Amino acid sequence: MELGNISVWPRLEPFLLGALQVAPSNKLSMHYLRKMAAYVHTRDGCYPRLGWLMWRHIACGKLQLVEDLAWLYFETFDLLAQHTPEERLEWAEALSQCSSPKELDKQRSKLSVDTLQFLLFLYMQQLNRVSLRTSLIGEEWPSPRSRSPSSSDREAKFNSQNKNWDDQAHLTFVQSHLSELLELLLEPGQLSGSGQVLRDSQVPLEALHGLSLLLEGSMSRGRSVHPLHRLLSRPPLQAQAGYSKLSRSFGLQQLQQWLRQALTLNPFGISACLRSGKKLAWAQQVEGAIKRAKIARNTHMAPPGSRVVLMSQIYKQTLAKDSEKLAGSNIKLHRCSEAFIYLLSPLRSVCLDKCRNSTVVLGPVECSVHMQGCENVRLVCATGRLAVGSSSHCNIHLLTPTRPLLLPGNVALTLGPFHTHYPSLEDHMASAGLAVVPNLWDQPLLLGAEGSLLDEGCYRILPPAEFCPLVVPFQMEGDTCEVPGGLPPAYQKALEGREQRVQDWQRTVKEAHLNKEQRRQFQALVEQKFHEWLLATGQRQELDSLIPPAAAAPDSPAGGRTNGDHGGQSLRPNGNKQNGSSLRQGAGEKPTTVS
Repeated sequence: MELGNISVWPRLEPFLLGALQVAPSNKLSMHYLRKMAAYVHTRDGCYPRLGWLMWRHIACGKLQLVEDLAWLYFETFDLLAQHTPEERLEWAEALSQCSSPKELDKQRSKLSVDTLQFLLFLYMQQLNRVSLRTSLIGEEWPSPRSRSPSSSDREAKFNSQNKNWDDQAHLTFVQSHLSELLELLLEPGQLSGSGQVLRDSQVPLEALHGLSLLLEGSMSRGRSVHPLHRLLSRPPLQAQAGYSKLSRSFGLQQLQQWLRQALTLNPFGISACLRSGKKLAWAQQVEGAIKRAKIARNTHMAPPGSRVVLMSQIYKQTLAKDSEKLAGSNIKLHRCSEAFIYLLSPLRSVCLDKCRNSTVVLGPVECSVHMQGCENVRLVCATGRLAVGSSSHCNIHLLTPTRPLLLPGNVALTLGPFHTHYPSLEDHMASAGLAVVPNLWDQPLLLGAEGSLLDEGCYRILPPAEFCPLVVPFQMEGDTCEVPGGLPPAYQKALEGREQRVQDWQRTVKEAHLNKEQRRQFQALVEQKFHEWLLATGQRQELDSLIPPAAAAPDSPAGGRTNGDHGGQSLRPNGNKQNGSSLRQGAGEKPTTVS
C-alpha cells in the first residue's frame, strides 16, 4: 500500500477543548513529565489507569502543584472523555450528595483516567506557552513547518493568536514535539540509566492507544476516519511503521519516520472549513452594514468530534437557531458586534472571540464555553466548564458543575445565576448530560500564567438587587416553563419583592379612579417614557430586530434563519409584546402597563 494514500492528522478536540488558554506551570515541562512517566510504571494504582488520589500525590507531593490546579487538569481531561449523558448525570448526582470535603474527596477517588493519554494531555498544555522570541517579535520565525499551505489572509486573521482553534498550530506542535510525545509512551526499560532514549527502543502496540488521544487518520483521503491505533492495526501499515509481531511493538525510529511522512493538516479543521466548508448566506442583511456576516460549517461531512460552525461579523442582527446542524458541534462566534444571538441546541463547545456589545444565549454546552477578548457581552449558558480571559465589563449568567475558570486579563466581570428557560431546555440538558446540581457558578478559580493564582479584583458576584430574569422571545415546542433548578434563594426573594412592587403600583393606579381622559393621558405618558427608556438603553434595537423582514421566508426569525439551511425547529418571535423580548422585566423597568 502506497503511503501517498495514508494521512494522519492532529485531532481537533484535544487541542480545542483540552489545552488551557494560559501558559502552563514549568512543572509540566518534559523534564518533570519524564520523571512522572517512569514513576507511574513502577507504582501500583498508576498504570494503565491513574486514579485521582495517586495523581494528587504526584501533582502536589512531587510536582508541587496546588490541589486546585491538580484537580483542574484531572477534571478537564475527564471532560474530553466520551462519557454517555447518563454517565455524566449519574456522576453529577453523586457529587451533589456530598455534604463535606471528605465525602467529596471520597467520590473523586472513584475517578480514573488512561495514564498514557493523561501524560500526553499534560504535555499538550505547552501549546499555549509563549516563548521569549514570540513575545518580542509577535510571531514565530518563518519556516516551512510553520507556514500554512494556504495563503489566505482570511484564514490567518481568523486564527491569529488563538492556537486552540488554529489547526496549523496543532500540526506544527505535533511535528515539533513528536519525539517527546513518543518518548512519554516508552516503558522505563527502553531508556538508558541517564533517562535518554535508546536507538533500538520499542513502542508497545498497546501504547499507541495513548497517542490516539492526539492523532487520527484515514486510508481513503478522509472518507473513513480511524484513531491512530486502529489505523496501525492493519498489517500493510504495520509493516511500513516498523511493527514486529515477535515483540508486539514498533521500532521507535521507524514509527517516528512513518508518522512524519504521514502527518498532514486536519482535513476537517478550521482552515478547511473556511476554505471549502458549506457557506450560508443571511436571509436579512442590515442596511448600510459595511461587511456581510459570514457563516461556514463542515457538519455535513465531518465526523463526530470535528464538527465546527464558524460565525463571523454578525452585526446589528438577531440570530436564532435550533437546528440539528448545530447539535453536538463546536461553535465559534468571531467579532460579532451589537448582535443578539440565540443558539438553542445542545452543543459540544462554544468560543466567543473578540465580540462586543452583544447578547449570547446558548443551549446546554456539553464540554466548555470559552470567552476571549470580549467587551460588554451578556452571556447566558449552562455548560460543563466556563473559561474567560482578557475580557471586560461582561455579565455572565451561568449554570455549571465545575468552577468557572477566570484567566489573566479580565476586568469588571459580573457572575450571576442562570436566569432563563425555553420549552425544550430540560430535554437538551439531558442529552448533553448536564444536571442542575452541583452548580458552582459563584465559586470561580482565578488562574494566572505558570500555574499561579490571581487575586479576586477582576470580578464580582451580581447583587440580588440588580437581578432580572431573561425571557427567550421565541415560540418553541417543549415542556420547560421555568428556570431548571430554580433560582438561588436570595435572587428568588429579590424577584418576588420586585413583582410585589409592580402589583402595588398597579393597585395604586387602579385606586386613583382616573376618568377616561386621565387614563388616556396617563397611558400616553407611560408609553412615551417607556420608549425613551428603550432608546436610552439600546433595547429598542433588540425589539426591532425581532420583527421578521418582509423578504424573509415565513418561518425566518428576524434574519436568523439562513439560506440553504432548512433543518431544525423554526423559532418565531413571540407575539406578546410584553413577554416577547429579552428585555429585563421588573418593577424598576418601565413595565407592564404597556400592552
